[in-house]
Amino acid sequence: MKILVCISNVPDTTTKVKFTEGDSKLDTNGIQWVINPWDELSLTRALELKDDGNTGVKSVSVAHVGLSSSEPTIRKALAIGADDAIRVNADSSDAYFVAAQLAEVVRKEQFDLILCGIESSDYNGSSVGGMLAEFLGIPSISAVSNLKIENGQVVITREVDGGKEVVTTPTPLVAVVQKGIAKEPRIAAMRGIMTARTKPIKLYEPVPVEIMTEYVKYELPKPRAACKFVDAENPKQLIELLQTETKLI
Repeated sequence: MKILVCISNVPDTTTKVKFTEGDSKLDTNGIQWVINPWDELSLTRALELKDDGNTGVKSVSVAHVGLSSSEPTIRKALAIGADDAIRVNADSSDAYFVAAQLAEVVRKEQFDLILCGIESSDYNGSSVGGMLAEFLGIPSISAVSNLKIENGQVVITREVDGGKEVVTTPTPLVAVVQKGIAKEPRIAAMRGIMTARTKPIKLYEPVPVEIMTEYVKYELPKPRAACKFVDAENPKQLIELLQTETKLI
């Protein structure tokens, strides 16, 4: 079985976001780029499955749609333990475009199980996994919090209202994973960092796809108001603030 983990290159959550060109484009100067956290957990789970000799997983690959500036992030995924990587040489303009490019990668490489994080920590669109499955014409399962491979089939636990659901499915399959798929992201060891330098990154040129999204303007959220302290002996003032300012009561 071959597993593909789709990864995004996102700003570190501590990054101070700025915009240029009339607030229509992200200013990338000084940004520390990292693997999208949900994708990193997906990769961790895929590597755990490969480490288990009973699963039949032969290889774990990562794929990313992005320009050459994203290669350090791809190398980090290789250092964590991925066997190889694929980069589609294109700016990741929107979810539809990214899903179409990843679908072409899957068609060429013939993966059995494709893992996608539920969303990226920059745009939070939650779209690529479902779109990818539609492009490929294969099943997709969302809200995946646990994933096992037993007797050549994928056993998935997913979160549903009021509890959990266990689904058994054959491959090929797109699994859209969320928190709980792995306890902690795997950290690259020194040996992994050294071997990542020589692991292959296949370069694919993008296939023609219509861009469906246009970014007109970004707006930062309004800054939070200053914190107000209320004397514990003055509950009346607290009630008035909750009624008039926060509208909570």
